[in-house]
Amino acid sequence: MSDGSVAHRQTGDIGNVATPEDLRLFAGVRARELDAFEALYRLYHPRLARFLLNLLRRPQMVEEVLNDTLLVVWERSDTFRGASKLSTWIFAIAYRKAMKALRRLDEPVEDRDAEMRPSDGDAPDAPLGRHRTQEALLAALAKLSPDHRTVVDLTYFHEMGYREIAAIMDCPVDTVKTRMFHARRHLRRLMDGELADWL
Repeated sequence: MSDGSVAHRQTGDIGNVATPEDLRLFAGVRARELDAFEALYRLYHPRLARFLLNLLRRPQMVEEVLNDTLLVVWERSDTFRGASKLSTWIFAIAYRKAMKALRRLDEPVEDRDAEMRPSDGDAPDAPLGRHRTQEALLAALAKLSPDHRTVVDLTYFHEMGYREIAAIMDCPVDTVKTRMFHARRHLRRLMDGELADWL
């Protein structure tokens, strides 16, 4: 499989296929076209940066992990077989790189005291209420493990389905569902009734 059209035909049952622009750029990456790689880099940089910042909680690590991720995309483009969306493949690489970075810091992957930053978009309309809600959510999300953090982030902030998240995290769909169940349960308990509709 050496071109984007094959990847397009072989995308599995993980939701929407890659966009024509993604596939065109990726075909250029496979052909070792630097312009295509730079365009793909610009396209994915904002999404990956947000995902990695929420997962790592260490701004100084984000660019390093993001660059490591896109270096794999450049050097190992031949390993994308089209069994998932291109974005799923790229996010899976980013997730694995981030988990390795956290392990290097000796932070347990399943540690419930890990930190997470909430999104600016999930707050009440009033500015004061928004600030209080964000503070409460920040405190609650700080208790989630990196794996729970990943599931919440990809679900609510990147609008991905469980099958796609399972592909990114390289685990069964049921594991993703279980992680989401536990993440929401912990958040409800920690929020003590606040944001019940969100959770």
